[in-house]
Amino acid sequence: MENTALRTHANVEHSSSLIKQAGLVIGASAIVAVCARLVLPLPFTPVPMTLANFGVLLVGLALGSRRGFAAAALYLGWGALGLPVFAGGAAGPAYLTGATAGYLWAYPVVAFIAGWITERGARSFVRNLLAATAAEVVLFASGISWLAIMTHSWQRAAFFGLYPFLFAEVMKVMVAAAGALRLRKAL
Repeated sequence: MENTALRTHANVEHSSSLIKQAGLVIGASAIVAVCARLVLPLPFTPVPMTLANFGVLLVGLALGSRRGFAAAALYLGWGALGLPVFAGGAAGPAYLTGATAGYLWAYPVVAFIAGWITERGARSFVRNLLAATAAEVVLFASGISWLAIMTHSWQRAAFFGLYPFLFAEVMKVMVAAAGALRLRKAL
């Protein structure tokens, strides 16, 4: 009888832990979706400036590699299913093959990398900064590569997808690195 009670208690704790983890992933995915709604269209490039990648970095740094990956993948799933979660409220599977597809498809990997690096040592602003920077390099390598395929030019791809964003990305990386420390403590 005592063993049954212990197993029941363990099952309840395990179930509540799974619910908590699922809630964190769903909530983190919603954060990315809200960040994607904050858009500054640039007239000379098909790539808008959004806070979506800031959201992905923050989620990866705060939740770690596995939950960060899951949250970013869920975000893509919501958009592919037609929920208006992409930049400016865009949605649908066609958006995942457009000009920003290289960035979008990299989101789960970016969150994973940011989380993985932060999990490999003492959590600090410097570690978060290094993790976010490494993840951003992967993000822009993917995004620019996709644009180069679409434009048939690495120069045009860099003009459309890198140069206009450099200053803003430095700010996003720094704020995500600092914000993740506070968010992690709150979680």
